[in-house]
Amino acid sequence: MDLQKQDLQQQSAPPAVSELRASDAERDRIADILHDALAEGRLTADEHAERVEGVLRAKTVGELEVFIRDLPAAHRQGTGSSPAPAPHRPTAGAIPIDPDDNVVAVFSGAVRKGRWRAGRRIHAYAVFGSVEIDLSEALFDHQQVVVKSFAIFGSVEIRVPENVSLRGTGSGVLGSFEVDTLDSGDPQAPIVYVDGWAVLGSVEARPKRGKIVADILDRVQRKVDRSLRKHLGH
Repeated sequence: MDLQKQDLQQQSAPPAVSELRASDAERDRIADILHDALAEGRLTADEHAERVEGVLRAKTVGELEVFIRDLPAAHRQGTGSSPAPAPHRPTAGAIPIDPDDNVVAVFSGAVRKGRWRAGRRIHAYAVFGSVEIDLSEALFDHQQVVVKSFAIFGSVEIRVPENVSLRGTGSGVLGSFEVDTLDSGDPQAPIVYVDGWAVLGSVEARPKRGKIVADILDRVQRKVDRSLRKHLGH
């Protein structure tokens, strides 16, 4: 009987972390560590390629850990942790009270898109009209950006790049206020906070698929270039 109870307890016990199935986010994190190790000269190009291939084939967290256990970054960051999510509200004092930019549509439409510099605070007013704010190609001079949205019998539509963090703290009154929460894997990525009200109107914020904020992409490209130069001996 005691042996049967022991077997049942072992079967009902939760699996160890190393036995859990690996997620795409965990694979990406391990791949980033390997990429940094290549840039630092800790891995050769062949070793890097071999390990990345193994990461893509790995099924469990334990299998992923094998590829970084001899690298210092693995012991500094820990293999079971993930990047901390972005806070739900901006840092106190980081955002000015007055807006850097106003986008207003009263019985009309207003659009802000393309290559433009996003300020720390943007106010959008849609009164019997529509406002579109597209940050997918914007230049972010600040890590925290607030988009204060007011939709009264109108609509405000906000689009952000896929590699930023997105948070929503607004509400709807006989209307809809919808923000697709998004967490960037880069702790230095911009955070876009969408706040405000929708009164008999709508506010919607979500990522624009396939769009990547330029300054983050440039930073990654510079890291790749350094790795290639080191590998080629330049």
